[in-house]
Amino acid sequence: MTSSTNLIELYDTTLRDGTQGEHINLSVQDKLLIAQKLDEFGMDYIEGGWPSSNPKDEEFFIKARQLRFNHAKLCAFGSTARSVATVSSDPNLLGLLHSETPVITIFGKTWKAHSVKSLGISDEENVELIFRSVEFLKQAGREVFFDAEHFFDGYKDNRDFAIKMLLAAVQGGATRLVLCDTNGGSLPHEVTDIVAHVIAATGVPVGIHCHNDSDLAVANSLAAIMAGATHIQGTINGIGERCGNANLISIIPNIMLKLQRSCTFVEHLTQLTSLSKFVYEILNMPSNTRAPFVGKSAFAHKGGIHVSAVMKESSLYEHIDPKLVGNHQRVLVSELAGQSNIRYKAQELGITLPEKSDVFKNIVHHVKELEHEGYQFDGAEASFALLLHKELGNFTPFFEVVETKVHIESSNDARNVDQAVLKVMVGGEIEHIAADGDGPVNALDKALRKALLHFYPEIKSIKLIDYKVRVLEEKRGTSAKVRVLIESSNGRDTWGTVGVSTNIIEASLHALQDSMNYHLFTLKSSPQAG
Repeated sequence: MTSSTNLIELYDTTLRDGTQGEHINLSVQDKLLIAQKLDEFGMDYIEGGWPSSNPKDEEFFIKARQLRFNHAKLCAFGSTARSVATVSSDPNLLGLLHSETPVITIFGKTWKAHSVKSLGISDEENVELIFRSVEFLKQAGREVFFDAEHFFDGYKDNRDFAIKMLLAAVQGGATRLVLCDTNGGSLPHEVTDIVAHVIAATGVPVGIHCHNDSDLAVANSLAAIMAGATHIQGTINGIGERCGNANLISIIPNIMLKLQRSCTFVEHLTQLTSLSKFVYEILNMPSNTRAPFVGKSAFAHKGGIHVSAVMKESSLYEHIDPKLVGNHQRVLVSELAGQSNIRYKAQELGITLPEKSDVFKNIVHHVKELEHEGYQFDGAEASFALLLHKELGNFTPFFEVVETKVHIESSNDARNVDQAVLKVMVGGEIEHIAADGDGPVNALDKALRKALLHFYPEIKSIKLIDYKVRVLEEKRGTSAKVRVLIESSNGRDTWGTVGVSTNIIEASLHALQDSMNYHLFTLKSSPQAG
């Protein structure tokens, strides 16, 4: 069965269900910022939290009254009343009304085992509880969505009971029936069959709310759409309890680009990647580089044969144009690289390579040798650019580190201060410099800058913004090689460099030297430098 409408509603629960994930924590201000971003992107509904469950969510709804949404409707979330006798005075329902949101979403038991064992009530009592709770909120002038908790498990256990609970919500005035795969254990073919039956049995717009415990939340959400669901719930980046919720970042482009359906207010799908990154940044979490559609690796090509084909026709190895979701194509340089990788990467870096030359073969051979030694140029494109320029004969290092000494201090009496002593030669002149630092690498960085400032005052603007160490050949223990990746910035641009050695100080020095050389080379070779 297919939907009679082409329009799909998007309901985001990042601020409520998403925050139930491990290591996920949002302040009130964080939630306000994300809510505004979700509205800008084009969400239909934003679930802000459960106001009766904690003071933070209560504060959020109070402050959210000052927000002015262009499209989205804010929703408060909660449960049915505790008992039929106290519906009108139930603290949870009163808290939902006090949130002053135009939409309220409440969940109720649709799995008979939960109704009997958790609530200890009969089937008819549960029907009455759902009906009265929805009716009470509806009569207060709110639109009410009903989340059918554990619906798929409940349906498979006792179909008649599950449907009866849905009908109770409809009779109470619910305008959406949201079928929840709360345990995340359903399969797509089950979702398809059950959603189709519910639509036929209820006559109310049906939604889907999936969890990812079987790694099928996105697939199950899409299966529900294909069966006729028109309301999709999920979170940004799939965050949520246990294995997470259905990932809207994956669902939305599949809806719009693959199923050719429309999302009510999403006009610019190109904002998808930035939305994903924005939420990760607010959460203080690293982006998932392998995330479909928006990840850094989503359109990255490493194998030489793949790259050769992509350069001729990108659709041969890409399921969509990455620009459609605000991402971009990347070609990696590695031991798997061919001449196509080198040519593509050089073009991306703005480096002109001769058409007929042994330079391609030489670079490919050199790269493979370096990768075998432990080098990695993904994330260290500045080092790769210097390698290309050196092979072309238009780059000579601006300085040479002649001698390095690092003194590491260890004392229980006072704060440790390490010292680096460098001899650096520039144009035949040697600068002998010492510098203290918080750790040997910091001391090394300070000493190198101090030595070069006399010759190249331009490096004063460079700042080290990231430093990563990876131990290679771990089974060799303390004699193993290490790979150091550093990221530098001059306030305008950022660039990455790499160094490899069995000595972490030496590896760090190689990466630092590349960083300084790259900055100086780009300055000297820019048109303005002339």
